[in-house]
Amino acid sequence: MGEVSNVAMTLWNFLNFPLITLGKSSITLWAIILNIFIILAFIVVSSKLKAWLLIAISGRKGLNVSNWRAAVTLGYYGLITLGLVGILQASGLDLSFFTVLTGAIGIGVGFGMQTIFSNFISGIIILLEKPLKLGDRIDIGDISGNVHSISVRATTIITNDNVSIIVPNSDFITKQVINWSHSGNSIRMSISVAVSYDTDPELVDRILKQVASEEPGVLKSPEPTVRLEEFGESGIKFTLLVWTHEFSDRKGALRSLLNFRVLKAFKLNNVHIPFPQRDIHVHNSGPVKESSL
Repeated sequence: MGEVSNVAMTLWNFLNFPLITLGKSSITLWAIILNIFIILAFIVVSSKLKAWLLIAISGRKGLNVSNWRAAVTLGYYGLITLGLVGILQASGLDLSFFTVLTGAIGIGVGFGMQTIFSNFISGIIILLEKPLKLGDRIDIGDISGNVHSISVRATTIITNDNVSIIVPNSDFITKQVINWSHSGNSIRMSISVAVSYDTDPELVDRILKQVASEEPGVLKSPEPTVRLEEFGESGIKFTLLVWTHEFSDRKGALRSLLNFRVLKAFKLNNVHIPFPQRDIHVHNSGPVKESSL
């Protein structure tokens, strides 16, 4: 029994041997192990709490989910910051040393972490101002897709090909972003067609409106409209304007369906789509001389 006590005492003395002295505090191996365990446990519990709150919010009707998700995310990072400070203080560490150390390290590391800090601040701005929210259909640069998740560092976008693209948050602040869902889930799209000059414009107007009314993906209100855009070189150009909710994230698919319907309707009504035409005029300045060959 005495040997076990001696081994335990030796191990305890080893764990409590001062490794580093920071300010008025001495850091021992036992303090490091204990703090790492407490910090990891705190982060795991906080993450579980955040996930539970997000799930609970998503299942509630009548709530502004975007606002609550932003509040939960900001609260999570605030809780992590306060918790880490509280744990370090409770362990007896002199945090005044860390203030000086942070300032010194910040000067050297700040230049190398500009991008990280920029994305972090941009993420906070996005969560507070909410220029985009989960499920929004957006275009940024050459990327087009639906917003899947928003964190303080980056935003994940899912394309129509089910590809996840992670975009740094700073891009949403510094670049032009097209949010098709910002003012609602319905969007307007257009298709343009050209017909020959001998076609009755009123017939084209009726055909295009009928095509739009027969397509299930087109909303009845606002009603589809037809515009005579211009008189082209080879024909008259019309534009069909329709509103859709179902195809807000698949504009190309709806455009294809409407084009198929328009082409079929034009053939049934003998409406011709003109080809580019050029008139060539040949002028002879005089009689052509016969060749001696």
